[in-house]
Amino acid sequence: MSQIPADLRYAKSHEWVRAEADGSVTVGITDYAQNSLGDITYVQLPKVGTALAAGAVFGVVESVKAASDLYTPVAGVVLAANANLEQSPETVNKDPFHEGWMIRIQPTTAVPSELLDATAYAALTR
Repeated sequence: MSQIPADLRYAKSHEWVRAEADGSVTVGITDYAQNSLGDITYVQLPKVGTALAAGAVFGVVESVKAASDLYTPVAGVVLAANANLEQSPETVNKDPFHEGWMIRIQPTTAVPSELLDATAYAALTR
């Protein structure tokens, strides 16, 4: 069974969002997503300073099974991309909610209300 931390919000496309104390948000893929993909072999992330619209593709994750686009759940500007994933993409499989985070964004709009809480996301992935 997948881990679904209660303190995060979730997109139907299987990205998670964590609000940070400084007003930024951190984005990654869920445990369900990484498990479905299998062994992750490559992660492509945007450059710092890239402006993203909510729902836009911000990168790609490749695994032994497939390549999948990554979608940003929140509009904003990329403050940081997890450079560790270039050398160690398997970190997403090992720890998708902490060490395997993907990007940090300074939102330009409110976090969308259609993002799911943990209970709704759990129902989606059953």
